[in-house]
Amino acid sequence: MLKPAAVAPDARVAVIAPASSSKPERLARGLEALRARGYDAEFGQFAQGRLAPYFSGTVEERLADLHAAFADPEVQAIFCTRGGYGSNYLLEDIDLDIIRENPKPLFGYSDMTAVQTWLLDQTGLVAFHGPMVAADFAVSGGVHDLSLDAALDGDLIVAGAAEGLRVLKPGRARGVMYGGCLSILTSCLGTRFAPQTEGKLLFLEDIGAKPYQIDRMLRQMVLAGKFDGVCGFIFGEMLDCASPGAPADLVEQVILRVLDWFDGPIAIGLRSGHVSHSNVTLPFGIEAELVLEDAPLLRYLEPAVQSE
Repeated sequence: MLKPAAVAPDARVAVIAPASSSKPERLARGLEALRARGYDAEFGQFAQGRLAPYFSGTVEERLADLHAAFADPEVQAIFCTRGGYGSNYLLEDIDLDIIRENPKPLFGYSDMTAVQTWLLDQTGLVAFHGPMVAADFAVSGGVHDLSLDAALDGDLIVAGAAEGLRVLKPGRARGVMYGGCLSILTSCLGTRFAPQTEGKLLFLEDIGAKPYQIDRMLRQMVLAGKFDGVCGFIFGEMLDCASPGAPADLVEQVILRVLDWFDGPIAIGLRSGHVSHSNVTLPFGIEAELVLEDAPLLRYLEPAVQSE
């Protein structure tokens, strides 16, 4: 694995927009929140841009900000503004050598899943599925401080019932954490950027997908062999993934039915990614243990960064 260095409390951090544009007021609030934490936070050259119909800039501009943030020796961590759509345009031209030579935490989720899993699979760089500037830092209570600080300091992250974790199927599993936004992972299938989910402790989350759409995406992953050898499943909060008039637990029923062949533990509710509040940081690419017994627990077994 390629672990970045721990991030100092007063570190310089870059804010970039690899996908969609953001509302200026949310960018301003999010940047101020980063600075209030002590970080020397600055926007990338094109992070505040807008390009029709929904991008933050041209492919070249967005790629330039990504490369510049990694290459700048003064920058210790990188935060994305938001997801939305468009980071898949960057995949073909990302300079992986720049990433390998300058490993840094890159925070994002949603549309950023495609970039994060590609960098993890190709370079070994630990991915940081966690809060974004205009989406989470911009709102009060949007960030889960304990997991964010642990991820950047080199402490071990622990998440349980307080972070939304609930048991769907009991059991224990230990493995390398991996995953992200389900719809983005499935959109990469059939391409050379397809996620390497096999054999992992797999986290999956999404927003606004109806239960039958969750069913379809999970089945697509099954048919693509992407659940082969998976040792445990952790689903996110699955915010707004419901159908009017349907049972409140329909998504849970769908998950258990599609995965009825799976013998390992299955959890749901962990607030990371698209969440109602307090976005939990989950590093991918390092080992963790999922214990679904009386008190559900996800416990990381190694730090996400290298401490001196």
